[in-house]
Amino acid sequence: MKALDLDPLLPQLVSWRRDLHRHPELGFEEFRTRDVILEALRDLGLDPHVRCGTGVVAVVEGTGDGPTLLIRADMDALPVTERSTHTYVSVHPGKMHACGHDAHVATLLGLARTLVANRQQFRGRVKLVFQPAEEGPGGALPLIEDGVLEGPRVDAAVGLHVWNHLPVGTVGVRAGAFMATTDEFRIHIHGQGGHGALPHLAVDAIAVAGQLIPALQTIVSRNVSPLASAVITLGTIHGGERHNVIAHEVTITGTARSFLPEVAELLPRRMHEIAEGIGRAMGARIEVDYRRVYPATVNDPAMTDLVRHAASRVVGAEQVVEVEPTMGGEDMAYFLQHVPGCYFFVGTANPENGLDRPHHHPEFDIDERGMAIGVRVFWETVQAYLGTVS
Repeated sequence: MKALDLDPLLPQLVSWRRDLHRHPELGFEEFRTRDVILEALRDLGLDPHVRCGTGVVAVVEGTGDGPTLLIRADMDALPVTERSTHTYVSVHPGKMHACGHDAHVATLLGLARTLVANRQQFRGRVKLVFQPAEEGPGGALPLIEDGVLEGPRVDAAVGLHVWNHLPVGTVGVRAGAFMATTDEFRIHIHGQGGHGALPHLAVDAIAVAGQLIPALQTIVSRNVSPLASAVITLGTIHGGERHNVIAHEVTITGTARSFLPEVAELLPRRMHEIAEGIGRAMGARIEVDYRRVYPATVNDPAMTDLVRHAASRVVGAEQVVEVEPTMGGEDMAYFLQHVPGCYFFVGTANPENGLDRPHHHPEFDIDERGMAIGVRVFWETVQAYLGTVS
């Protein structure tokens, strides 16, 4: 079937996205965003329901019985102060849609409008899920625990992320491990303070940290197979109060990323072992608080092929890119642990117009034409998975 002409929808997509961009809200605080979504869906004659406080779920029924496809968009902003000068800059200092979730919401609203207008072209149903708190503390798992995969039961799931590492007009896909686990850790080093002139009477927590930091990096370089991938990043270190006082305490925080389950198990185990050994050797007590945040995002091969072919019908096969895995994380991973699915990228970079800042940058912005491409790919995916009605 010939693809729908969705260009007339672009002005509405832009209007939704820029309104949301002006009014960013952090995780589980997306009350205005929720209300915008509810109004738009009700205007289409749908019956949306609020889940987990700020999440929104709506079902669009096709013509005839069939499976249920879940399509998800995250909706929260970041605690970033925007430094852009465009007309739709954030009105809330310290909050910004610096990752494109405003575009995700607009894209899914655009799909909702397309589905309602073309129910006769697919069977089964599409469950639209507007998910809060992807940036933290995580909204996918609470929605799943609240039963979002039931009533009706979901058979497969897809989602997209606008991606400023790909030019507008391209779509990025990959089967298998696509995005990494995103673990966090906090390390407390307890020494014994003292006078800077009498180090032999103290246990210098800063000196202990100096031994611990390079030792932790050997986990990736010497314990993880060179054919696997892992990252341990130490993001903060705090300790000491004065130039001539030996620090009694140091706190280090960081993140650990990986793809394979066995590597994800190895990282915290070795971190604890190294910390215990260095602490014992240097007379300090080291505590490691390791917290798992999101699992790896793993795409089902069959669903990835379906999305790949759908995207080819929209942008052409030569513009569908086989992307490398990214060490970024996504709680879309939880949906894909329960049902087969595919998470993919839609290119939104346009360097000629200055629209190529990386995600989470205070001047992040996108080529908004990518949203119309996202709607098209979703629509083609719906037809491919749910089948057209003759």
